[in-house]
Amino acid sequence: MASNLTTDWGGSQSPGDFLEFWHTHREVILVVVICFSSTAWILYSTLPTRRVIKQPPTHSVATAKLAPTKPVVLNTENLEAPVEALPQDAVAHGPRRIKGELRKPEATRKVSSFEGSRRTQVLIFYSSLTTTTEKIANDFARNLSASLEGDAERKDLFCDPSVLDLAQIDYDEYFINPPKPVDSTTPVEYFYLLLIPSYNIDTINDNLLEHLQETHHDFRIDTAPLSGLLGYSVFGLGDREGWPTEEEGFCFQAKEVDRWMAKLTGRKRAYPLGMGDKKQDLKNRLGEWAEGMTDVLKLAATTGSLGEGVPGSGDADESDFEYASGEDDDEVVVEESATLKKKKKNNNKKTTNIDDVEDLGRIMKSNQASPNDSKGPTPIAIDFTTYKKSNAKKAVAQTVKEMVPKSSPTYTSLTKQGYSIVGSHSGVKICRWTKSALRGRGSCYKYSFYGIASHQCMETTPSLSCSNKCVFCWRHGTNPVGTTWRWVVDPPEMIFEGVKAGHYQKIKMMRGVPGVRAERFAEAMRIRHCALSLVGEPIFYPHINEFLGMLHAERISSFLVCNAQHPDQLAALKAVTQLYVSIDASNKESLRKIDRPLHRDFWERFQRCLDILREKRFKHRTVFRLTLVKGFNIEDEVEGYADLVERGLPCFVEIKGVTYCGTSTSAGAGLSMANVPFYAEVTEFVTALNKKLNERGLDYGLAAEHAHSCCVLIASGRFRVDGKWHTRIDYTRFFELLEERGADGDWKPEDYMGPETPEWATWGKGGFDPRDERVDRKGRKIEVS
Repeated sequence: MASNLTTDWGGSQSPGDFLEFWHTHREVILVVVICFSSTAWILYSTLPTRRVIKQPPTHSVATAKLAPTKPVVLNTENLEAPVEALPQDAVAHGPRRIKGELRKPEATRKVSSFEGSRRTQVLIFYSSLTTTTEKIANDFARNLSASLEGDAERKDLFCDPSVLDLAQIDYDEYFINPPKPVDSTTPVEYFYLLLIPSYNIDTINDNLLEHLQETHHDFRIDTAPLSGLLGYSVFGLGDREGWPTEEEGFCFQAKEVDRWMAKLTGRKRAYPLGMGDKKQDLKNRLGEWAEGMTDVLKLAATTGSLGEGVPGSGDADESDFEYASGEDDDEVVVEESATLKKKKKNNNKKTTNIDDVEDLGRIMKSNQASPNDSKGPTPIAIDFTTYKKSNAKKAVAQTVKEMVPKSSPTYTSLTKQGYSIVGSHSGVKICRWTKSALRGRGSCYKYSFYGIASHQCMETTPSLSCSNKCVFCWRHGTNPVGTTWRWVVDPPEMIFEGVKAGHYQKIKMMRGVPGVRAERFAEAMRIRHCALSLVGEPIFYPHINEFLGMLHAERISSFLVCNAQHPDQLAALKAVTQLYVSIDASNKESLRKIDRPLHRDFWERFQRCLDILREKRFKHRTVFRLTLVKGFNIEDEVEGYADLVERGLPCFVEIKGVTYCGTSTSAGAGLSMANVPFYAEVTEFVTALNKKLNERGLDYGLAAEHAHSCCVLIASGRFRVDGKWHTRIDYTRFFELLEERGADGDWKPEDYMGPETPEWATWGKGGFDPRDERVDRKGRKIEVS
């Protein structure tokens, strides 16, 4: 059998020979086949459908230098393409892989240029059962067209507005994707306006709402398919006879359409939801809404943008964005353990969520040590007073600097906190109560006490510098301090125009915020009041009287707050609508601990300011502002405060519980949540103080309260008429007196005393405006008893 075997593989072989070879080397063969197959599969799977043709090695260098700078990509079908078009690097590196990219639809891309090449098409949708809304929509379209054409610079940017009946259109053409323009040669941006009456029967509105909701939740469609729109806004038509309030259904369907459109457009609410009563105020409300919409349309058509917005602006959900970002509603928060625990956890983290001014609640940023690390007694205030023994030559040679230069950390810190810095030493900022009032969720205590609507109030200061370092101040380390003005002085005209522009800019940023009321937004674009109490010491500014005169010339009331450390400036102050002095302690040692003044003669200055206020009480409405801090100025100080009131005889005494700002500097001063009084403790203190004043024969009484701000007002009997308190101000009469008799004229606070204090604002009634809706930090309604 051995002789039959053949070892010459070049000759004939039997099947048994191959079988024997397979059994002998099958492991090696399998490994080789598997490796080869895997390599081939990997190469095949990564092979692009498009490739760069490799340049032949015979190609000349001279031709390669003429090649384009970018690789030329050719389809595999075009192999006959000339190789001269290929770059030189293709020779060195071989084929390059081309990665695919998802091309976004033209409608969803961001428009980079609006130079007349694009036009804006306004689509006005309406629903109607009785043709009333149809007539309103057509009239609105004609007026809008006339307004847009009246602007010669922008009329070419708009197409004629189109009016569409929701009962006649196909929703898929308008509410799944923006419509396609008929003329493809000119790009068109669409802007939706919806006029929605509310009905309590099944109508086309229900079909629309169902379609919007299903579109948003359809997994086959993007959650914001209408994000390609330039913007949208909704106006609701209702009847208060059938539904007196929004809670009972007034314009409820318009509110729902607005909410779902916010979701589908990706927060492109261009203007607040407008609402009008067909039988009462429809013409005025629609006119305000139309005027605002015209301005927004012109801005959007020119810039391709709805403008700058605040964080959360245009958020589809009707949650309270203020509280979601950590902003307090000015109720005193007493959950000490949770607060301290959170502070420990975030001790080394930075934050830019800084609280608003007088009515403060949010945690400001902290880069210093934890409160638990602070030890020892309260720090003693540093004295910065300038004395005659100082080197005069050195003072002359010193260069006058700006208080807050743009390159300084102070400027950076303040702007991050939401301030608009005007010039070198002034600032403006809208407070959380402005945002709250715009949404119908209540104004601050000034509305309950004095009739100041928060959304029409500008909070500013012409001086960011202060001469105190109060333990409860929320601006430690962010604003300069000093006892004398040693900085560049900006002219009052520049400050006045700058703070107005800054305020209006911040108001405009609110127009896309959910819940903002169109009528209040329109009112907010007219400043009527100015609170000079933002930060620092306003009376410190050398031209404060000129600044006040500019406010009054435009019929803007003035509420000025000072810290009782500048008696000379206080004595020289001219007419003010209402003049505040902060009274933070009843004796010298307590004032030293809580205000930490920089002046050595702080107590003497404090007493002189009280005497000046006593003299001004028949010229100005004077106010003592008491900020109660448990452990500092509450216990056993009622008698002392009664002495101060007797000395100054102010028209009013405001008592407010401190709001803890959570700063490490406050903790270093010994302040914690334990120092925040409950409202019950504030009312107990107020009752005791009022009793002491009456025992001394002083005519004062408990006039009003605002429990939401933890604030109570004690008023002089001068403002009680026929047993009714009149703490509010007749602002029209105030400006008439200024015009008739001048800032130094002979007139007194009773001459511009306003109407009776509303019953809901008086002592014992809580002080929350019943027209507004009170909510908690989650945006949920709170029942006000």
